[in-house]
Amino acid sequence: MWLLSHLPLGVLYPLGYALYLLLYYVVRYRRKVVMANLAASFPDRSPAQLRAIAKDFYLDFADYVVETIRLGGMSEREIRRRVTYENLAMVLDCLKEKRPVVAYFSHCFNWEWVTSLGVVADVEGSERSQVYRPLKSKWMDAYMLRIRERFNSRCYAKATVFRELLRRRKEGITTFTGFMSDQKPSHNDPGYVTMLLNHPTAMISGTETVARKLSAAVVYFDMTKLQRGRYHVRIVPIADDASLTTPGEITERYTRLLERNIERQPSIWLWTHRRWKHRVELPAD
Repeated sequence: MWLLSHLPLGVLYPLGYALYLLLYYVVRYRRKVVMANLAASFPDRSPAQLRAIAKDFYLDFADYVVETIRLGGMSEREIRRRVTYENLAMVLDCLKEKRPVVAYFSHCFNWEWVTSLGVVADVEGSERSQVYRPLKSKWMDAYMLRIRERFNSRCYAKATVFRELLRRRKEGITTFTGFMSDQKPSHNDPGYVTMLLNHPTAMISGTETVARKLSAAVVYFDMTKLQRGRYHVRIVPIADDASLTTPGEITERYTRLLERNIERQPSIWLWTHRRWKHRVELPAD
C-alpha cells in the first residue's frame, strides 16, 4: 500500500479502470443493489439512463479506491491543487471568533480527500477533525486513520466524539468537525424521518444533537467532481447557531442539500449500500 501510494495518479488510474471492468462486468459487485437503488430514487429515468448512471458510478468508485490509496503518499502541495473550497472564509471567521463549527458531509466522492481541510483551515487555537466508525480489521483501521490524519487533522470515533469535543472546549480549543451523516442511524440514535430521493428515510439525528449542545455554526460540504483527480467543495451555511434552531430543522436542511447534491451528479454518491433495507414511515402531520 505504501509503495502504491507513491505512484502518480497517471499510473494508478489505468489500474482503477481495470478495477471498474472487474467490478462492473466480471464480479458484478452489488449491481442488483445499485440498480434497485437508482430505479427507486429516479423513477422518471429510463432504463438506459439508469444503466449510464450505474456505469459512471462504478468508474467513479474505482477512481475513489485508487485516489484513496494515493492519499497516503500525496504532498500538501498536490492536495491543495486537487481539492478547492468555496466560502471557506465563512468557516475561518467562526474559528477566529472562537465559535465551533460542525460540518455535514456525505459519501460523495471523494470524501477522503476532504481531510485536506487541515491545511487550508489552519487557524491558531483551533483543531480540524472528522468522525469515523472503527473498522473491523485492526490493520486497515490503523492504516485509514494514518492517511486521514496526514494533513493536520484528527479522527474521533463516533462513540466518543461528543466527549472529545467537550474536552477540547474546556482546553480552550475551537473545533471544526466533519460528520458523515447520510447513513442509517445507529441503534442509540432515534433518527429523523423525512423524504430522501423518493424514499421515507431515517436520517442520522446525532449530528444535530451535538451541534445544538455545542451552540455550533453548521455548514454542509457540497461536493462536485470536476474531473478525475479534481474536486470542488462548496461550503453552504445551514445554521449560524444550532442552539437557536428547532429540533429536526438542521437535519431537514441538510437532507435537502444532500438530495440536490446527489441529483446534480448522481454517480458520485455511494449507491452500493442497502440504505432503505428497513422501511420507515413518515410522521403524521
